[in-house]
Amino acid sequence: MEINLTKKLRLSIAMNHTSEGALLTNIILDIFKLNGLLVQEGDKLVKELGLTSARWKVLGALSSSETSLTVSGIARKMGQSRQSVQRLANDLADEGLLVGLDNPNNKKAKLYSLTNDGTDAFTQAMKKQSLWVNDIARGMSETELNSASTLLRELTLKLE
Repeated sequence: MEINLTKKLRLSIAMNHTSEGALLTNIILDIFKLNGLLVQEGDKLVKELGLTSARWKVLGALSSSETSLTVSGIARKMGQSRQSVQRLANDLADEGLLVGLDNPNNKKAKLYSLTNDGTDAFTQAMKKQSLWVNDIARGMSETELNSASTLLRELTLKLE
């Protein structure tokens, strides 16, 4: 693994990266791979609930909000495009997991909320997620996890 990392670092440095830029490039590439794996695992985890990772994220964005959200608001919370979230919101509303409400501030942009079925689906998904993530976290130290979380938050803030 270290030989592979060294090759990646040399390649990045050869492309005019500083050593820090090369390391961050490698972290970004690792995040891309991890994201793909997380989506695959998430899809498997919630398949029997009739969800996908993308649908689960929409339910999660709404469940963590104290108010109903527009599609644009959901998209901002998820870091996704408005168009992709609109499609998901339409599908989830058709399945009875979301309800679209009139928006007094914008007649074109509905406000979405979870239905009771949507809340139940999200709760079931999170029960599965807690078992799954606890198993993965086994053997990792809180210090390592806090450091990784801090770095990811700092990167997110810089990109926002």
